[in-house]
Amino acid sequence: MIAAAIAFILPPSPVSAAISEYQVKAAFIYNFAKFVEWPERAFDDSDSPLVIGILGDDPFGSALENIVRGKSVNGRKLVIRHYRRVKEAAGSHILYVCPSEQRNVERILNELKDSPVLTVGETERFAQRGGMIGFVLENQRVGFEINLDAARRAGLKISCKLLKLAKLV
Repeated sequence: MIAAAIAFILPPSPVSAAISEYQVKAAFIYNFAKFVEWPERAFDDSDSPLVIGILGDDPFGSALENIVRGKSVNGRKLVIRHYRRVKEAAGSHILYVCPSEQRNVERILNELKDSPVLTVGETERFAQRGGMIGFVLENQRVGFEINLDAARRAGLKISCKLLKLAKLV
């Protein structure tokens, strides 16, 4: 099911000029929301939206906004919020840590390690450093690594369908 969902949005071929790297990553982030389960404590109530946060200088342009516009996951509306400081981002459900935050990755991940926030990034060895999902480029293809221990510590459950597509660290 996840492979079909991702295949529908993502090209089977390498990242090309027609589909940018960040369009592909935006599609992945949207699909991550479908295959991760958050604990009840992560939401204020049953009507609370699922918040996708972007910490730092947003590299997506309009790609992420375009993909999630008008969509919901498990009955929760998707909203995107931009943050400059990690303390502001603690209410996110998915937090994309931008490359501009490279020097602060360990501090950011340490501050969020016990929070039910799915941390996603692309800086070198992001998942090995404690992030939950790290994007990697291999042969001009976007892939991802998952740190399952970090996700479990935060109370998140990642679907085996998503785990099958990832490299586990």
